[in-house]
Amino acid sequence: MAGKASFSESLRYRTDNFLAKGSGALFISLTVAFMLTLCGIGLFRFVLQIVYAGLGAAGIAEGESYGIWGFVSLALHYVWYTFLQLTDPGNMAQDNDTWMPYKVSAVLAGMAGVVIFSALIAFLTTALDQAIASLKKGRSRVLEKEHTLIIGWGPRVLEILRELVEANESEKDPVVAILAEVDKEEMDDYLRERHTDRRNTRIVTRSGPTSSLASLEKVRADEARSAIVLATCGEAGSAEDKLASDARVIKTVLALVSQVGEDHEINIVAEIFDPRNRDVVKSISPDRISVIDAQDILAKIMVQTSRTSGLSVVYAELLSFEGCEMYFYDADWNGITFGHVQFHFPDGVPIGIRTAAGELTIRPPIQTVLEDGDEVLIIADDDSTIDFRPNPLVTPQEMSLRPGRIQPREEKMLVLGWSPKASVVIGEYADYVLDGSRVDVMISGASPKTLAEIGTLNQEMDGLSIGHIDMDPMSSADLASVFPFSYNTVLVLPQNPDMEVSPERVDSETIIVLLHLRKLLKEAQQQYEQEISTKLITEVLDSANQELISRAGVNDFIISNRMVSMMFAQISEEPDIQRVYDDLFQEDGSEIYVKPAWLYFEQLPVTCTFGDLMKLVQKRDEEICIGYKLKELETDGDENYGVKLIPFKDTEVTLGAEDGLVVVAEDDM
Repeated sequence: MAGKASFSESLRYRTDNFLAKGSGALFISLTVAFMLTLCGIGLFRFVLQIVYAGLGAAGIAEGESYGIWGFVSLALHYVWYTFLQLTDPGNMAQDNDTWMPYKVSAVLAGMAGVVIFSALIAFLTTALDQAIASLKKGRSRVLEKEHTLIIGWGPRVLEILRELVEANESEKDPVVAILAEVDKEEMDDYLRERHTDRRNTRIVTRSGPTSSLASLEKVRADEARSAIVLATCGEAGSAEDKLASDARVIKTVLALVSQVGEDHEINIVAEIFDPRNRDVVKSISPDRISVIDAQDILAKIMVQTSRTSGLSVVYAELLSFEGCEMYFYDADWNGITFGHVQFHFPDGVPIGIRTAAGELTIRPPIQTVLEDGDEVLIIADDDSTIDFRPNPLVTPQEMSLRPGRIQPREEKMLVLGWSPKASVVIGEYADYVLDGSRVDVMISGASPKTLAEIGTLNQEMDGLSIGHIDMDPMSSADLASVFPFSYNTVLVLPQNPDMEVSPERVDSETIIVLLHLRKLLKEAQQQYEQEISTKLITEVLDSANQELISRAGVNDFIISNRMVSMMFAQISEEPDIQRVYDDLFQEDGSEIYVKPAWLYFEQLPVTCTFGDLMKLVQKRDEEICIGYKLKELETDGDENYGVKLIPFKDTEVTLGAEDGLVVVAEDDM
């Protein structure tokens, strides 16, 4: 049985418990120590005075009468002396001519002052450092309303911020708040270095668990107008990482919906990999949640881009807030038809209608009458520039439409590499081409899993044969042996689909393949003395590599993070835009094409206004013209690679046989 604790043990135990309460307890301890030292040494001097002078000596012996208050006043006088010596040891000089015990008390006061104030300064410095560190960690609550909330962290954050900055340029004091399980200082340093052009947008960062109600309360999720929930891994992540990401996103969305309540209107955009999990997330709050399948959409864009040169530039502008965007716009239509309303906007071209009942139609019949409550889906530079005029801005001239269509033919595609979206690309490609078309997949040392996927696709695709070429696309000799420019389309994908590699490595390997292809292209053009019509498509994971890819001679490219980020930003601003994407990015229904000008004109070159082009294109299956592409500028980045969308209706343009029109149409024929 333990013995009774000694007084020293008990005192130490109580002191430890007291100091464990934090910096406040330490400050109190130092203050108490200072006061005790001050009073102790001050009273010691007072006693010395009594002993030295005696009751009948010195001042007292001279006939002065000291009452109780006199002694108190004298004691306080010596306490004040001690206070001066404690706070400034230089005041010990006041005791140069005094009795030696006074000098001892002065030395004690000076030494005690140095020790106590050194400890106090150290405490204050530490407390100040901790306070600054705490402020840097962003533990305070965000005091904003109607802000955009980004939940999660990764390379996609930069692209989303760039788009939101563009979208918010016409707003007053816009704010974007970021909540992630990353240190706030790390996020701030990253953004300060890589995202300097913030214009009028303020960016606030906070650290914390993304599925925590307390963290969501800290960023005022209940006052946000929209929230973007990012995946915790990229498309190159393993199956386990993607499942873990989906689980985390689902938890975050559940917490977010719980935090904001049923009455708060908020647009929630979430990134989910597994199709089964998308239905689960959507069911949490169907009216407020949009779920994006980035891989599926990008695969469809890649197929459409492979069909039409220049289409990736069109999509890059439409999906970005930097160029022209898609908006829903309502006005007093006065019974105007859809065909005529296209000429009543100084800026913008309507491409669809959303009825008062919520039904959305892309490229409706031109005789469709706009009713009260209907909104047009319009492509415009900005929502602030959309202005419906009661009278048409131009009167287009009547032009004759060239008869005939592009005849479909068998096609060949060469896929260099492989990725999870390759099967979606091939499946979409099969919907566009004639039976008898072929896809060859060139990949070296493919895993049994990849070979099994290729074999399964070959069995499932009726009318499309799919083969495997066991060669290395990163070898110039291997590439030359398959005659890549005998194919209609060459698609470059990651070279190591079964390895978890960084986006930078994937893009570096893509650039190597493209350089080999550029060399082979020059040789082929010199040999055959004619221009090669093969379309070269690639995927760029890191948008910083876009310029390098362009210089490698690629006709069209897809920037994954950038395009997905564009979609996230636009859907967070207008959830119904996702329905537009679903319609445009599939083979059924209306899509965007860059069709050759010779398909519309009997004779070329021709000079006309953009309004004339819109009127002429309507005659061909009620298509909608939203721009044009000039061949001579397709390599000029400063001229948007020759693509001009929604020019003013009276803009004159001269089109040649190699130029094209950007149209919304049923097919590319």
